[in-house]
Amino acid sequence: QVQPVESGGGLVQAGGSLRLSCAASGRTLSMYAVGWFRQAPGKEREFVAAVSWSGGNIYYADSVKGRFTISRDNAKNTVSLQMNSLKPEDTAVYYCAASSPLNSGSYYSDARYSYWGQGTQVTVSS
Repeated sequence: QVQPVESGGGLVQAGGSLRLSCAASGRTLSMYAVGWFRQAPGKEREFVAAVSWSGGNIYYADSVKGRFTISRDNAKNTVSLQMNSLKPEDTAVYYCAASSPLNSGSYYSDARYSYWGQGTQVTVSS
């Protein structure tokens, strides 16, 4: 099975940028759809962005559309989330999740994803 591993979190001022990466140990990530989710303190986990295994289908939450960009490089076995124009409300733990090709359901739902990373903290100061 695949084990996602996130990196790239940190502290940034409002208006700044961060780039998160999701790599994988175990099996290659290239055959899995990948989603990014986040969870702020006291709030439920929410969908951020997702990309199909081929990269041909991409999905964003309305709250990040136009500011965040998800991309994948199957040759490097990574999926990235470029986050620009960050806001304090983007502060959260960000999780990378992988969905087996056998799974169906909405890309926006965490129920689709079987494999989850440990998360990386993103903090945006005002």
